[in-house]
Amino acid sequence: MSSPDVALDFPDEVVTHAYVRYAQLPGVDGPVALITLDNGHDHTRPNTFGPAGLRELLAAVDEIEAHTPPVAAVAVTGKPFIFCVGADLSFRSSLGQRGREDASPSRPRRPEETQPDPDAIRPAIEKLGELGHAALRRVGEGKLGGRKVPTFALVNGAAMGGGLELALHCDYRAFSAGIPVLALPEVFLGLVPGWGGTQLLPNLVGADKAVTLAVENPLNTNRTLKGPQAARLGLADVLLEPADFLEEALGWVGRVLRGETDPAAARPAVERGQAWADALARGRALADAKLHGAAPAAYRALDLLALAEAADRDAGYAAETTALADLSVSDELAASLYAFDLTQKRARKPAGGPDPKLARPVAKVGVVGAGLMASQLALLFAQRLEVPVVLTDLDQARLDKGVGYVHREVDNLLLRGRVSHDKANRLKALVTGSLTKDAFADADLVIEAVFEDLKVKQAVLGELEAVVRPDALLLTNTSALSVTDMAAGLAHPERVAGLHFFNPVAVLPLVEVVRAARTDDAAVATTLAVARKLGKNAVLVKDAPAFVVNRLLTRFLGEVLGAIEAGTPVAEADAALDPLGLPMSPLTLLALVGPPVALHVAQTLHEAFPDRFHSPAGLGRVVAAGKASVYTTGPDGTQVIDDEAAALARGPVAGDGAAAGSGLAPSGDEVRASALSALAQEIRLLLDEGVVAEAADIDLCMILGAGWPFHLGGITPYLDRVGVSEKITGARFTPPGVATVR
Repeated sequence: MSSPDVALDFPDEVVTHAYVRYAQLPGVDGPVALITLDNGHDHTRPNTFGPAGLRELLAAVDEIEAHTPPVAAVAVTGKPFIFCVGADLSFRSSLGQRGREDASPSRPRRPEETQPDPDAIRPAIEKLGELGHAALRRVGEGKLGGRKVPTFALVNGAAMGGGLELALHCDYRAFSAGIPVLALPEVFLGLVPGWGGTQLLPNLVGADKAVTLAVENPLNTNRTLKGPQAARLGLADVLLEPADFLEEALGWVGRVLRGETDPAAARPAVERGQAWADALARGRALADAKLHGAAPAAYRALDLLALAEAADRDAGYAAETTALADLSVSDELAASLYAFDLTQKRARKPAGGPDPKLARPVAKVGVVGAGLMASQLALLFAQRLEVPVVLTDLDQARLDKGVGYVHREVDNLLLRGRVSHDKANRLKALVTGSLTKDAFADADLVIEAVFEDLKVKQAVLGELEAVVRPDALLLTNTSALSVTDMAAGLAHPERVAGLHFFNPVAVLPLVEVVRAARTDDAAVATTLAVARKLGKNAVLVKDAPAFVVNRLLTRFLGEVLGAIEAGTPVAEADAALDPLGLPMSPLTLLALVGPPVALHVAQTLHEAFPDRFHSPAGLGRVVAAGKASVYTTGPDGTQVIDDEAAALARGPVAGDGAAAGSGLAPSGDEVRASALSALAQEIRLLLDEGVVAEAADIDLCMILGAGWPFHLGGITPYLDRVGVSEKITGARFTPPGVATVR
């Protein structure tokens, strides 16, 4: 069998080579051909497949077919720590790309700049789809010279996308228990598993598990699996420990070939019929809840999974190729690739930061406060920095509660197998409490997480300055207040910076690093270095009310709450943004943040910008009544509107029906338009004020801190794409001279 005739040119491809060697296993008649995938780089550059790499894979099978004596089996594995993470996505942007000359590592290309000419990309992607199917299929089917030999995937490390699809093509699979990440992430990026994944996976593990892996996990912020989880899902025939994995895996291959074990016989039967239909219905409900029809990839993947129940492999693969070609020219993919580029590149090197060499070491951390946020911070510092962390609070009961929270969370990590007993004991020993701030005398960094009141925070920083070393870094976790004002009365305001975390601390990857008016480079460099060690993605922001994320979310939420006060029904106002496919509705976000926190930020912004941020009277009434949400749980467990909270949010005018239905209340479409217009105006002001270096930083903040969907790309290119930017601000956020993709 030969490769399809494809004229694919990708000069920038980092080729993943397919090296062949032969192993003679005891009691096996003939050698086992072992293909090792290796792109020649260390584990920081994972194996990927482009056209040249796929051709090398086909050539490897040609070599194996010609080998004398004939081989008994074919096995494929990867270089250390990496099996293969799928297709090289930069192939797409190399096809007829516009704006390439403007690209630089510091400025990721926006969706409209990475959108190739559809006339160039569609046939190329079709050919790449065919080449991928041909290469993976030929390895997995093991048809050599008219005879069939067993094929084995020895998955020794990370396996994603096309890499996992290669493993699915093989007859048998051994997984390392040390696999750090395994996934089919294509739907997350606006594509579908297009090299056999939608056809092979459900016929191996069943439609329901296939929906979980190919649709549900990508829609849940690209959730991934580790080796043991993947094995429990039925993807592996055997799970082996990472130490001496290849040796153990080849021993297992020998046992299979000698007939001592039959992995296929142990696989459960796949349910079809109603079970298959139910799984697809669950997938469509998940897609509707997450996307509201706003992005096509998840629905195309579900169509392909449906086809897999009865279609032969040729028909299924042809449908995959068609879906890939269709989606490859979509705005969704261009936007997703821009968002992916931001999170993988710009997020790792914050724009505008000082020389990293100015950062000072941090060997002890202090945390002022022992509430939930402070306790989460203490746990994170202990886990990531592995240095002593001291909490303080006003009384022993609060202090005990905070330290107790950390210890319980460590116990939970131990129960889930995330840490060893020794590690758990070390983490607990690192976190202690003190009723006095004298415990911070030798701390290198102290962060305050007390009540959001400027005078309280000023007092705390003053008390800290009296006890800490002259070179100790003082940080505030404020969500909206001025860091400059906090530090104004200190003898050394240059060592004060903001480090704004988002709740829950362990989950959300963004931190806003706030440079106040007098913060020096050493303080900023140290804060950025600490953020990186904490595993967070930092964006450097200028000191301004509510910084970036909270300022934009409050403006956005204010339009929705204002519409409710004007008489728009709560359900209609809350559903107004559904066509965007946001991860949660505005009022669900309000409940997550907490109405009191949202009210504090709104009031802070109203004081700073009364012309744009109105005083949220309805939200004030909701908070005063102690309501945690405008929703409650109905008798059947579903979310329903809390009529009392809704009436408080509406207020006396709309609440008594005078405004509702009078024609004055905005419709859902009008609420959406006003919210997007408000965002465009506020983003322009943020840029004009120099709060961030570039629009890309705002995009990154909203993706990582507010869950702005990948399928929309960054918020600024989206506003450009739908025409809101020019309509509201008179200009696009895109660099001049770059045409917007429609």
